[in-house]
Amino acid sequence: MEGPTIAIHGAGSIGCWIGGCWAAAGLKVRFVGRPGVRDAIAENGMTLTDSTGWRTRLAPEQVDFSIFPKALAKADVIALCVKSTATAEAAREIAKHGRKGALVVSFQNGVSNGEVLRGLLGKSFEVVEGMVPFNVAYLGHGRWHKGTAGDLVAGDAPRTHDLAEQVGAGAGRLRIAADMAGVGWGKLLINLNNAINALSGRTLLEELKERDYRKVLAASIVEALDLLALAKIQPAKIGPVPPRLLPHVIAAPDFVFDQFLKIQKIDAKARSSMYDDLRAGRPTEIDFLNGEVVRLATRLRRRAPVNEAIVALIKQAEAGVEHLWSPQDLRRHVMEAHKGTPLFGY
Repeated sequence: MEGPTIAIHGAGSIGCWIGGCWAAAGLKVRFVGRPGVRDAIAENGMTLTDSTGWRTRLAPEQVDFSIFPKALAKADVIALCVKSTATAEAAREIAKHGRKGALVVSFQNGVSNGEVLRGLLGKSFEVVEGMVPFNVAYLGHGRWHKGTAGDLVAGDAPRTHDLAEQVGAGAGRLRIAADMAGVGWGKLLINLNNAINALSGRTLLEELKERDYRKVLAASIVEALDLLALAKIQPAKIGPVPPRLLPHVIAAPDFVFDQFLKIQKIDAKARSSMYDDLRAGRPTEIDFLNGEVVRLATRLRRRAPVNEAIVALIKQAEAGVEHLWSPQDLRRHVMEAHKGTPLFGY
């Protein structure tokens, strides 16, 4: 049986990684993205690597890349990989150019993109939430590097099962999950580190080796977990540690946390996408990460002072205010200057 035609809408770092892996697995993939990415691939091809030493390369002529959304027209599956800030615009492009009845899988950060897509696409398309648990960095010259561990996840539907079978067991393998709401919140808890990494200006490994940064992250997770419990939402376990234990592990003394860091297999090159956005002067996804926690608190008539403070710092950085914070200064600003925050630690 011939496999589906797949369009990667938003072929940035995540989109190029997913689409490149699926193309290397033999699927028919078309990329839709920015001219700069198209030109880099046209000159260098597409090289994908990861922290295990795995490597594959697609020659320029093997990569079908367009900068125009009309390229979505023949796709049976649309893997949506645009930033969450661009979800509404992408939905309008899918509605205009996409094949009616196509499967749209949202491989985006945050927990609200599926709802936005269903509201704008109606019943003309099948929308399924997805989740990307790993970090991908663009290293230049058409090379994308997966710096952390994990497999793609998509919601339980007949066509996602078919897609997972077509993709196979290679680097781009796709796992199916029934409770995507829980998966989304479980991933968001981990993604609360994106802003802290961006504010640190360091690699993920360098940032996570500083306990004061980790204490801020642990406090943001504790705050989110308390709100999720009030809302009766159960976040899924993403990675080796259950959500309720995650802040305890993160805020542990260095000699304890270092053992956890070893099993996470974080590459020395890895940084958060929010760091890249600030460096490039692009809007960040802060409203769809820590901002989601703040919105949940508002719905519950509560406050989320830790996450509110982090959102405010990223907004300042987006506006051009100096955004590099030392571990001690960030902890003092977020946790000590905001009296309502939990002083999490040992």
